[in-house]
Amino acid sequence: MPRRIFVTGLGIISGIGNNLGETLPSLLESRSGIGEIKYRREQLIDDIPVSEVKCTESDLFTLAGIPFTEGFSRTSLLGIIAAKEAWSHSGLSHSAELRTGLISATTVGGMDKCEMYYHDFLTNDQRIIYIDTYDCADSTMKIANALGIRDYLTTISTACSSSANAILLGARMIRSGFLDRVVVGGTEALTKFHLRGFNALRILDKNPCKPFDANRNGITLGEGAAYLVLESEESVKKSNKSPLCELTGWGNACEAFHQTASSPDGIGAYLAMKKALEISGSEAGEIDYINAHGTGTDNNDLSEGKAIEKVFGESIPKISSTKPFMGHTTSAAGSAEAILSILCIIHEMILPNLNFSEPMKELRFIPVTKLLRNVSINQVMSNSFGFGGNDTSLIFKRC
Repeated sequence: MPRRIFVTGLGIISGIGNNLGETLPSLLESRSGIGEIKYRREQLIDDIPVSEVKCTESDLFTLAGIPFTEGFSRTSLLGIIAAKEAWSHSGLSHSAELRTGLISATTVGGMDKCEMYYHDFLTNDQRIIYIDTYDCADSTMKIANALGIRDYLTTISTACSSSANAILLGARMIRSGFLDRVVVGGTEALTKFHLRGFNALRILDKNPCKPFDANRNGITLGEGAAYLVLESEESVKKSNKSPLCELTGWGNACEAFHQTASSPDGIGAYLAMKKALEISGSEAGEIDYINAHGTGTDNNDLSEGKAIEKVFGESIPKISSTKPFMGHTTSAAGSAEAILSILCIIHEMILPNLNFSEPMKELRFIPVTKLLRNVSINQVMSNSFGFGGNDTSLIFKRC
C-alpha cells in the first residue's frame, strides 16, 4: 500500500496579500493584484502592468523576521516569508525521529540584485557578496537556514512548472520513504531580465491578462513565493494534527515540442493530466474543479484547452485560471496556484477567471467568471506548464 501524503501547512506572499490571512479576502472579493509597478520602478518597461508584492526591501526584511543583511535577494526574502508561514501554519517542530526536507524552486534566482550591481562587480568589490545570489540554490540555502532544515535540500528550475515539480518530487520522496515531511514550493522576484525576456517574445499583455478569452493578448507577470508542508500519514499521526487535504496524484510530461511554445494538440498537458489521474486512482469525472495554467497567450490557452477536452470528454469540470489575480509568478506559479486550489477545497468555492468576456470559438467550455460559494468540492486539479514543454498536473483531495 503506497504511503499517503497530506498537506498540513501553507504559506504565501504575492500581489494579493503578504500572507494567507490577506490572500483569502482578496480572493473572496475578486480583487486583483495587477497594476503599475510602484515599489521597484527600475523594473518598469513601457508601462506594462505586473502583479507586484506591495513591499519595499526593508518591508520584506521585517516580514522575514531578520535584520537587514547584505547578500539577500528579493527572491530569498520572499521565499523565507512564505516558507516560515507554512512551517508555522503546520505547527512543525524539529524532531530527530522525522526526516525533514526542503525542495525549493526558482528560475531567475537573485538576478534582481545582480542586475542592480552588475557594474559594481566589474569595477569594485563593494557588492561582491551578491554574486552568489545569482545561483538559484542560494535562495534555497537561505530558506533552509531560516527554517533549520538539514536532512535534505534541493533546488528545481523547470521554468513555469518549477514549484509544481517541487511538490511532485516532495511527494515521491515521502512515498519512497526517503523523507517523512518536506517543505515544497517556489519563489520568484520580478527582474529586468524577466520583463524584457518575455517582452522580446511578444507575449506580454499591455492590459491585465484575460485567459481563455477570444481576445486574449498575452501574459501578465507577477512575483511572489508559496510553500506547502507535505507529511506522511505516520508523521501526521505522531503529531496528532488534522491535515488540510491529501495530495493524491501528480503527473509530469516533457513534450519538448518547442523552447517556449506548447504543442498545438497539447500532448504534454494531456499526458501530465492523465498520469496525475492514474496515480490518484481517480476517474476524470471525479475532478470538481481545474485551476488551469491559463496564461492568456494565444498558444497556451488553445493547447491546454484542447488537452482538457481530450482528457475529460463530455464531463469537463468547472475551470478557471487564477493568473488574473496574482499574475504569472513563473517558478512560484505551481505552488501558489496549488495553495489557491486547496483554499477552494477548504472554503468550498470556485474562483473566477477575471477579465473574461468572449469565449474562444475553438473550445467547448467557458471558464467560471464569477466567484462560486458553498460548492461541494472533493477533488481539484492544478495545472502548471513550463517552457520546453515541461508540464505538471497535481490533484488534491478533501480529507
